[in-house]
Parts: sequence; structure tokens; C-alpha cells
Amino acid sequence: MKRHLISAADLTRDDAVLILDTAEEMARVADRPIKKLPTLRGRTVVNLFFEDSTRTRISFEAAAKRLSADVINFSAKGSSVSKGESLKDTALTLEAMGADAVVIRHGASGAPYRLATSGWIDGAVVNAGDGTHEHPTQALLDAFTMRRRLVGPDTGLGKDLDGRRITIVGDILHSRVARSNVHLLTTLGAHVTLVAPPTLVPVGVEQWPCDISYSLDEVLPKSDAVMMLRVQRERMNAAYFPTEREYSRRYGLDGERMAKMPEHAIVMHPGPMVRGMEITAEVADSDRCTVVEQVANGVSIRMAVLYLLLGGSEPAAPAATLDRSAARPAVPARTEENK
Repeated sequence: MKRHLISAADLTRDDAVLILDTAEEMARVADRPIKKLPTLRGRTVVNLFFEDSTRTRISFEAAAKRLSADVINFSAKGSSVSKGESLKDTALTLEAMGADAVVIRHGASGAPYRLATSGWIDGAVVNAGDGTHEHPTQALLDAFTMRRRLVGPDTGLGKDLDGRRITIVGDILHSRVARSNVHLLTTLGAHVTLVAPPTLVPVGVEQWPCDISYSLDEVLPKSDAVMMLRVQRERMNAAYFPTEREYSRRYGLDGERMAKMPEHAIVMHPGPMVRGMEITAEVADSDRCTVVEQVANGVSIRMAVLYLLLGGSEPAAPAATLDRSAARPAVPARTEENK
């Protein structure tokens, strides 16, 4: 693992599989009555969020606390940032407080990279979403969910997504989730197809390692997983499609369209979902939809990322096996003496 996690494109196949395997061990630990591990005791993790967030912030907070780290939640609203304080001065303040890792979400693309390379802080930097650029831990939890569903929790250990066909549908133009998923899933051997109206496809997308389609019905029958994206109206300053009804008719996933998918195929969504637009309630509430699983898997993935960045460079449990006699998973390796 590198020192920071800024982009999914920075991860090699071995890096990604190591994170997924470590997350599998963390998920097993989460099934125990006592979910806390002393792995990061004495370390401080700062959640530095300049944009509103529910799932990502709470997920990182839960992950750090389960590893026994001290957590500081920093919100731009109600802080000195609202008075005009710069990112540099905020970073220097966090460094003075002894932050070992900074999880940053920022509206400006490139802010996490700037924080990681500026020398303002010595700790690890984790990108929790920057502008319309990337969201690497979301891509990791998506890949983790796919591997668990399509390959299996136990049989998937050490494996990637080679040969799987993944379809990402919706607002590709404004989606950092789509960008990170294209990079990561391609690294893991999957074949990615993007489906969107022409107005919601980024300029230069032909350089991405994926296929482009404007017809959802054509790609559904050969998809192992279909990821629906929310239309990000808050980032739009123009009309990208005629009406919501028109968009839903051509690019929304309903029960009829879901029936065209292979029986083993799953439906994914990074959240929050807009029911009735990109996805119907029938699909969102079906057994094939993994939205709730993705939230749970997000905690495991973020535990794995924090563990590998701050705690060690080896898998959480090298044998990657359950202690069958005790009917519980092996405890991840600790970075400090047991007390």
C-alpha cells in the first residue's frame, strides 16, 4: 500500500485484492458480539468534510472507532472555514493537533492530492470524494460487494473480477463514483460499459478503458452487475435532458427491465437513491438490489484502508480463514502490544 489513497487509478491489482481480502476479515470481525479491535489504539483520524455527507462520513467514523482510533469530525459549516480560512491553514491546524490520518471530502477536484503533496501534514490522506474527480473507497466497496455476490465471500479470497461485465448507468458527467469504478474494475479484470444520454457523457470519455452505449436495453441481458447513478442536479447549471419522465423512460431501471438481466445479476446504487427516477421502488426493494449491503460493506472496506495505511502492510489475518472451532473469525494482526 502507498502512503495515501487519492485515486483508484493508483491501485495495482495486488493492492486492490489486498484491500478486498483485508475487508473480508474485517467483515467477519463485525459479526462478533464485540466488534472493536485495538489495532489503531492511540492513533487519531480526522474526518475533514467540506461537503455534506451521511453515508461516507458515518462509515469512516464507524470504521475508525471499531479499530479503536480517536476520531475528530470536522465540518466546514460552523468552523473557521466559513469565516474564510484556507485549506492550508486548516491542514496546519490539524497537523498541530497530531492527526495521523485525514479523510477529506471537498467540492474542488484535486483538493486531497493537494493536501497529500503539499507538505502541510505528515499523516496519511484518504480521498472521500473530491468534486467530480474520484471517490476511491466507494469503488472499493462496490468491487467488494460484487466479489461477494458474484464469486462468494470465502471462494473470492485472493481473486479479482476477471471476465465480469459491469454496466454503470446515469449521470456519468458529474459522477466521481463512475470514474473511480472504471479505473478499479478495469484493474480487477472486469469489462465496464457506461450507459448515459449523450449530454451526460464527459468529453474525452473515449480515452477511458471502457465501452460507451446509449441504449440501456441492449446491455442489460449481458450484465453481471448494473450500477444506477443519481442525477446530480446540484452540480448542473443547464438542462441536460428534457424532463425527468423522459429520462426515467429511457435510462431508469424498473421491474420489466430488471427481468431482462441474467438471473445471477445484481443491481447496485451508491446512494442516495431517487426512487421513481433512476430506479423504481420495486427494484430498490428487491433481493437483487445490494444498496444496504453496500453500506455495511463500506465500513469493512474503510476499516481495511485505515488498517493498511496506519497499522500494517500485511493482510489482517494471513491465513484468511475462520477459526472453525471457535466459530468466529481470526482477529486481525495488531500493531501494538496487547494490554
